[in-house]
Amino acid sequence: MNENLFTPFTTPTLLELPVVVPIILFPTLLLPTSKYLINNRLITIQQKLVQLILKQMMVIHNTKGQTWSLMLMSLIIFIASTNFLGLLPYSFTATTQLSMNLAMAIPLWAGTVITGLRFKTKSSLAHFLPQGTPTPLIPALVIIETISLFIQPMALAVRLTANITAGHLLMHLIGSATLALLTISLLATSLTLVLLVMLTILEMAVALIQAYVFTLLVSLYLHDNT
Repeated sequence: MNENLFTPFTTPTLLELPVVVPIILFPTLLLPTSKYLINNRLITIQQKLVQLILKQMMVIHNTKGQTWSLMLMSLIIFIASTNFLGLLPYSFTATTQLSMNLAMAIPLWAGTVITGLRFKTKSSLAHFLPQGTPTPLIPALVIIETISLFIQPMALAVRLTANITAGHLLMHLIGSATLALLTISLLATSLTLVLLVMLTILEMAVALIQAYVFTLLVSLYLHDNT
């Protein structure tokens, strides 16, 4: 019986109960913390990376936008650690689930929009109708801008889901091909194994890049509304 290609993306269960919540909470256990006054090297490196990313992401924001810094840093660390854990054998990648990515994207997007409507009402409403628009195009342009606004969270979630799922599927296919060629040709097996290792390195980079892109887009939405 052939295994379904999408089997690794099905939600795992324990005693017929989904175990998504423990899986989502597990990455937080991997972040080292210190109980002493002097940090060790690992925690120091972690803090330096967090400060570097925070500086790059918050440089465009004003004081009101900088209040979101803790949430944005928690988001990028969570997505990156979840993506990395999904690269381990016999693991489950929570970010391959569109429902979970939508559950992250919609509240964050809605928070930025509500913030804009509350503190920059005129500026936020002005985005629906750029200055100098011809009168006959006003109804159509308002509809188009409204659709583009409401499609932003869907674009965030689909982008993350598609990139992580596509990479994992490709790794699954090349890994299956490597095992199938093991008894046929040693040369072909070596080539596919090298390709699999290179793809794994690429997926590690994609795991970080997609976390950064997701958080950066949320940061840009926030910048437009603060």
